[in-house]
Amino acid sequence: MSTSDTRTWQLPNRLVELGAFPWLMGIVNVTPDSFSDGGQFDSVQAAVEHAKALEVDGADILDIGGESTRPDSEPVRLFDELERVIPVIEQLAPQVNVPISVDTTKAELARQAIAAGASIVNDISGLEMDAEMVGVCADSDVGVICMHMQGTPQTMQQEPHYDDVVVEVCEYLKQRIKVMNAAGIAAERIVLDPGIGFGKTAEHNLQILSAISSFRSLGRPVLIGHSRKRFLSKVLGRQVEERTMGTAGVAVALAAQSTDIIRVHDVREIRDALTAYRAVMR
Repeated sequence: MSTSDTRTWQLPNRLVELGAFPWLMGIVNVTPDSFSDGGQFDSVQAAVEHAKALEVDGADILDIGGESTRPDSEPVRLFDELERVIPVIEQLAPQVNVPISVDTTKAELARQAIAAGASIVNDISGLEMDAEMVGVCADSDVGVICMHMQGTPQTMQQEPHYDDVVVEVCEYLKQRIKVMNAAGIAAERIVLDPGIGFGKTAEHNLQILSAISSFRSLGRPVLIGHSRKRFLSKVLGRQVEERTMGTAGVAVALAAQSTDIIRVHDVREIRDALTAYRAVMR
């Protein structure tokens, strides 16, 4: 695959051209218990207004999720997740001009979200937690974000271990590409996420964040979701509400490594940091 091919992403009726400036995925948590903003946007109207504000702030993608996947979080029933997510996507889709992503591991939720207007499925389990997820994605033309996670949200931070975290996560993602390709999901539709904070220590996360070229060598765009995460407290000694500047610092380091997409809560602040970085480094 040529270098230029690794900077494009096929979405329904649109070929996304990724480049030197990372795309920003704005986080919309329609949950009562997410680690940094749980309960702030857990009504349909609040979530829709927040998502629209993120688009104004410069979000290139809006990622809608109805189940917290923080460490030790409890699973959410399909019925509850549907009630949280689908009305938001239905209302939001006709009101925004950027792609909508659904953050879920449940095939039925993904199916209904696609029907409601989502054009991306973002699955933290690498499309493995629900046996029907690969088929749902294969049967549609949505973009797919495939993430690595060691364990489950309930177990992932119980002494995670790797002999070489970068090599092992790369190998996992490489194998998932093969599985998805064999099921009918073209490589052009896939973005890879090494899963910051999902079954990794702070040191594992830092090793991954300094090795973006290893993941991009797999031939697909790379997404990183590090926003406000716990490893930043190890680096900064800050609580979750004080991690915006740390998030921005990492985002600049990611931009310097040609990371394709960065998933963040604070879209305006991160876009400002990246715009200033690009102005200096042009």
